[in-house]
Amino acid sequence: MHINESKNISYSVLDLATVIEGKTPADTFRTSLELAQAAESLGYTRYWLAEHHNMISVASSATSVLIGYIAGGTTSIRVGSGGIMLPNHAPLVVAEQFGTLASLYPGRIDLGLGRAPGTDQVTARAIRGENFNATHNFPSDIQKLQNFFSADNSGSNVRAIPGEGLDVPIWILGSSTDSARVAAAMGLPYAFASHFAPAYFLEAISLYRKNFKPSVYLDKPYVMACVNVVSAETDSEADRLSTSVMQFFLGVVSGRRKLLQPPVDNMNDVWNIQEEYAVNQMLAYSFIGGPEKLRKKLRAFAEQTQVDEIMATSHIFDHQSRIESYRIFSKVVQELNAVAAVS
Repeated sequence: MHINESKNISYSVLDLATVIEGKTPADTFRTSLELAQAAESLGYTRYWLAEHHNMISVASSATSVLIGYIAGGTTSIRVGSGGIMLPNHAPLVVAEQFGTLASLYPGRIDLGLGRAPGTDQVTARAIRGENFNATHNFPSDIQKLQNFFSADNSGSNVRAIPGEGLDVPIWILGSSTDSARVAAAMGLPYAFASHFAPAYFLEAISLYRKNFKPSVYLDKPYVMACVNVVSAETDSEADRLSTSVMQFFLGVVSGRRKLLQPPVDNMNDVWNIQEEYAVNQMLAYSFIGGPEKLRKKLRAFAEQTQVDEIMATSHIFDHQSRIESYRIFSKVVQELNAVAAVS
């Protein structure tokens, strides 16, 4: 079986605007822009930012504002949300925000949508206020967004200005089979959060493909997988760098959240056996190693899943090491695409 039936796999970046120990969100935003500029030069397709709230190490809470900053500092790479958590927002406001972004940066803005709160329940209540207990219908909210973006909405009493008549591609994000059914039924591209929720990945993309209904937006299924990537010139260096992402997820499973920590020589000094098991479960789709190890693991992953696009997220403490990891990843994917093209 050839990789993706001899079609090129696109490669992209997911950035949580991770705040590292000893730095501030302001520092993080500057390094995010530098990474986006590097990704653009390395041929990455898109640069997405995720909406999370009340997390000390994640500074991408005002997602649409940060998208504008990144898009304004780049020239060709697509910039978008991975994703906007739709229950936190009125569809009209999302349409206006992304209509504004698409007006400023035409042909470059993506709108990825999720149905989770992107935070804990207490914070979700603070975000939503009196709407906290309201019923949120994810598919109907997506349809409202599509309607606001449609030129046919010009006769409505409620219009998205800017936004109306603009081409803002909508993606469905998910970590379960529920979102796969929504994406399939609506004929939209599907991005799966396999970087932290790997359990339903294979089942979800299979269900999506089997049930996909062509639409005016997409004529055949399109699957993006988000994975963790930590690469360096040697396997041992990549393994050491990866202890930062392990500590990041340790904070998630233990509730002891910290700013992104520097690498450590031995994770056994940091976690217990139960925590190690839980973190490794979450990191099942992680690609850690030097170029050759990365190439072997990515090829097997591509052949197994037949994904159309791989989005890499990299929680690496040192900024230059993170850029180098993305450089190696881009080179490896380009080499795999070249091999597939002649197979």
